Amino acid sequence: MSEIDYAALFAATPSPYLVLGPELTIVEVNQAYLDATRRTRQDLIGQHIFDAFPDNPADPEADGVRNLNTSLHRVLTSREPDTMALQKYDIPIMGRPGAFEERWWSPINTPILGPDGTVAWIIHRVEDVTAFVQAHVAGGRLPAKQLTEREALEAELYARARELQRLNEELRQAHTRERQVAVTLQEAMLQAPDLARHRDVAVRYLPATGSLNVCGDWYDMVDLPDGRFAVAVGDVVGHGLEAAAVMGMLRSALSAAIRALERPAQALEVLGLYARSVEGALNTTAVKAMVDPRSRLIIYSNAGHPPPVLVHPDGSFELLDQATDPPLGARPQHVPRPQAGHAYRPGDTLVLYTDGLIERRSEDIDAGLARLADALGRYIALSPERLADALLAHLGLAGGARDDIALIIVRL
Repeated sequence: MSEIDYAALFAATPSPYLVLGPELTIVEVNQAYLDATRRTRQDLIGQHIFDAFPDNPADPEADGVRNLNTSLHRVLTSREPDTMALQKYDIPIMGRPGAFEERWWSPINTPILGPDGTVAWIIHRVEDVTAFVQAHVAGGRLPAKQLTEREALEAELYARARELQRLNEELRQAHTRERQVAVTLQEAMLQAPDLARHRDVAVRYLPATGSLNVCGDWYDMVDLPDGRFAVAVGDVVGHGLEAAAVMGMLRSALSAAIRALERPAQALEVLGLYARSVEGALNTTAVKAMVDPRSRLIIYSNAGHPPPVLVHPDGSFELLDQATDPPLGARPQHVPRPQAGHAYRPGDTLVLYTDGLIERRSEDIDAGLARLADALGRYIALSPERLADALLAHLGLAGGARDDIALIIVRL
């Protein structure tokens, strides 16, 4: 079987297509798009889409360009496809400055993600129904009754498209409000008063970029007697306000448990028993680590969570993976949690995180851990605050990811 010539296939596709870079510059175009717009490749390649097709200031009804701008930026932010309702565009007529002609397009904007998870290209596909909408212009030869019916159909088609667009926008706004409430709730519950006493600790929380993807990730830090302190991260299964509320309950319960018991394994045991009584809490993952400066030991226990990383000043590292157990409530019967200790040296750095930091689609978790370790080794000489920012930027996550991210960095 011969290989498919994808370039020829794209060029011959009957629907008009553009390929845009993340800065919305046209990087490729097929023949159908050139035919629909009466342009050449030289007219479009390398042009910003809204330089090539600007808004028509003389026609306020032609708002397709403004709606397209909103849709494309929504795709860049959410990294999800966006289907637009039927739009009326006025596009410039080549060779006649200031003159525009009407187009009726139904667009779909689809992101293509790069290896780092960011949008590398956007495929802008349109279904051109201009000929259908303007059919009655063809010489006025349609019978009067048919012409009236066609005009009525056009009006109904346009009205329904506009109503669909309005309803979609209202739905997006409702989802945005829910996400804002969930993020505000999370931020309020992530307050850690003991954190203010530790200048060598940095924390970050990044909500997911999608409008419905607010999750239940958390971090926490608790001071204990004799100079000891405990840090934790966790991840509740699910999305939205429910996950955020469950996160708040579990985080508070674990914080109280470590204060009372002072042993990470026992604290996670108590949390697991509590999770059985909280709807939506089962299969939560969490890792708890207690740092004892007197003995220079990190004592930790892990309930199904990615392992903490201990990074040395020379960039070498160790995974704290000797006390790993299933997530909360995964076992039908209660079983004591394992616990392990690991020695550290002054200047080492302890990093706890949730899976949004390392996981990528169609990739083994070991690849994500290797990428994280490499990034930590590159920037380990930085202060915890600067290290946190450099780490997120290096991993392409400074603007958010598909999943929430909680991160805590401790310079020991």
